[in-house]
Amino acid sequence: MEKLYYKISEVSQIMGETYATLRFWEKEFADYLKIHKVNGTRYYKKEDIEKLKDIQYLLRFLDYKIDGAKIKLSNNKRKITSKRDVAERLKSVRNELLAIRRHLNTTAFAQSVIID
Repeated sequence: MEKLYYKISEVSQIMGETYATLRFWEKEFADYLKIHKVNGTRYYKKEDIEKLKDIQYLLRFLDYKIDGAKIKLSNNKRKITSKRDVAERLKSVRNELLAIRRHLNTTAFAQSVIID
C-alpha cells in the first residue's frame, strides 16, 4: 500500500536532491507547489512529488533558469509531465540494455563473440 504523505528525508532520497534544494524549490515555486506543514514538518503527497519531478526535469535536464521554469510550468503542465515520463522510460530502457550488455560480456557467450 502506498503512503499518503512522505517526509522531506524520503522525498530527498526519491529525488536525489538535498533538503535545502527541496525547500528552495518550495519557496521559489510557491504558486505551483503547496506543501503541507504541521509543526514545522513538511509532508509531501504523491502529487507534490510529481510536481517536484517536473521542476527537477526543467531545471536539471533541460537547463531552464528559475524564471523560465516558472513560465513553462504556468503554460503547459501536462506537456512537461508527459515529456518527463518519456525521458524516464527511455532512461529505464537504456539501463536495461546496459545491464544486458554487462551480462553478455561476463558470460561464456563473450568468449566467442566480441561485444563493444
